[in-house]
Amino acid sequence: MTDWKRVMVSSELTVLQVIERIDSTGLQIAIVVDSSSQLLGTITDGDIRRGILKGISLQNPVTDIMNRNPVTARIGDSRKSIFNKMKKKRLKQIPILNEHNQVIRMDHLDQFYEKRIYTNPVVLMAGGLGTRLRPLTDNCPKPLLRLGDKPILEMIIENFIEFGFYKFFISVNYHAEMIEDYFGDGSKWGVEIEYIHETQRLGTAGALSYLKEKHLTESFFVMNGDLLTKVNFEQLLEYHIQNESIGTMCVREHEYQIPYGVVTVNEHKLLSIEEKPKQRFFINGGLYVLHPNVLEYIPKDKYYDMPELFNELIIRKEETSVFPIREYWIDIGKMDDFRKANVDVEAGII
Repeated sequence: MTDWKRVMVSSELTVLQVIERIDSTGLQIAIVVDSSSQLLGTITDGDIRRGILKGISLQNPVTDIMNRNPVTARIGDSRKSIFNKMKKKRLKQIPILNEHNQVIRMDHLDQFYEKRIYTNPVVLMAGGLGTRLRPLTDNCPKPLLRLGDKPILEMIIENFIEFGFYKFFISVNYHAEMIEDYFGDGSKWGVEIEYIHETQRLGTAGALSYLKEKHLTESFFVMNGDLLTKVNFEQLLEYHIQNESIGTMCVREHEYQIPYGVVTVNEHKLLSIEEKPKQRFFINGGLYVLHPNVLEYIPKDKYYDMPELFNELIIRKEETSVFPIREYWIDIGKMDDFRKANVDVEAGII
């Protein structure tokens, strides 16, 4: 395991610097301490995402998003009591303090039991035509296009496997037989794969109507089959559950710079001019976690997109949430995206 002392950071660092530290250690937490190692607070992945949603800049001091009252344990606490506290509070890690409030170690849930296996299904949407990637997709479905030595869809499946997920549904249409021939029943990867056959174009959510007959009891992932990301799927599922959401949409921050001076007026009066301002938006990231109850809102054998589903949930005042993606993310929709993804694979970024 990574040396836990590497996650101890100064309160003088920026949010971005702490993100880089968290990502480099893989321990999903930073412990903010003073010069004598006394605990000031902690920063988790959830704290960072909540800060992003509030519009906090990555150049702000880390104290702007720090949890100043984190759950901790004491050096004399028993192993059982520490484990029970972590389970009750749904923690992955916990700082252990001495009588002077100094951090003397950090316990991680992995120390108490083996890696968890999840029964939550993963639905991968792989039925698109890939028209913007022609001629590459003339005789090959986009999810089978290779990045390095593997198809896009295989990389997606292996990412989920890494986090303990093994039940997959793949929605297929265009060149469905090629995808089924390649992946089969999933036994080559030690997983279970079933196929949803779209007899007509059903959009990004319509094929989910076929899941009603599966009688799902747990929240499930839905992900576009042309998307690559380094999101921690385990954290995403926990985020969805903690927020008691019926639907969680992953979003990506997108910045657009207007190439002109923007003028503000009031009737005939000029109030201000802002030269080439930047606007920030959150865009749909093509990755979702849904509770099985959403299936009752999806019409059978009808073209239906995911934004329509979420608008329906909002109208019905169901609990929905957004999960900001701060990790690597690329939607391989155009030729430039495909070339960039190949470069990233070659560089070891993916």
